[in-house]
Amino acid sequence: MTQRYKITLAYDGTNFAGFQEQPNQRTVQSVLEKAVNKMSKEDKYIKIYGSGRTDAGVHALGQVVHFDFPHPIPASGMLKGLNSILPLDCEVVDCKIVPNTFHARYTTHAKRYMYRVSLGKFTNPFKRFYTAHYKYPLDVEKMQLAIQDLIGTHDFSSFVASGSQVKNHVRTIYEASVKEDKANQEIVFEFLGNGFLYNQVRIMVAALLEIGSNKRPVHDFLRLYEVKDRNECRGTAPASGLYLKEVYYD
Repeated sequence: MTQRYKITLAYDGTNFAGFQEQPNQRTVQSVLEKAVNKMSKEDKYIKIYGSGRTDAGVHALGQVVHFDFPHPIPASGMLKGLNSILPLDCEVVDCKIVPNTFHARYTTHAKRYMYRVSLGKFTNPFKRFYTAHYKYPLDVEKMQLAIQDLIGTHDFSSFVASGSQVKNHVRTIYEASVKEDKANQEIVFEFLGNGFLYNQVRIMVAALLEIGSNKRPVHDFLRLYEVKDRNECRGTAPASGLYLKEVYYD
């Protein structure tokens, strides 16, 4: 009888070609599946299922996956076992045994993303893989005003990259904030929503930075909802600044 495990992962996305398995690419899914199957020592291949994809270079503090394992191992033992096998840029931070009705993707209630922007005049060599870099002056108060227009249920057709296969672009954002971290010379954005479209967070951040540098009107999001045109919002912030912070379940 198999046992279902819910795993929370943290990973540095720099050297991963994203989360999802791809031929001849190092991905989070393929690395984790290799570790799980090494522990099981069974002929039947064990697949893992993630809460969603992250792109190449995107990081996670709380990605969630599940898998069914053929041997009854305590959650603490699974956590220790996987961390003894996994590479140093991927860590299991939590492990729970869950009912078979739990699904990492289909029972998700909400997700929280964080985006970090470094404000130094030049690119900091120690931040280049973990933040975006924006050298122009920013009006934080304007961005704080603008980001309030993202809260609520909207059609985000202007904020979805061309590779998306999803036809329904309506999503709900519950919380959105932007704060200045003066000690680290950074701007930190956070978004909590019921789901996000392909590259949506990175496109929203790019638009907010344009508002902060007076390249867009403060309430331009209201117009962008109406026009439903990606050509009106062409910027995409770099993958390096994006973190999947937490996944919520009912």
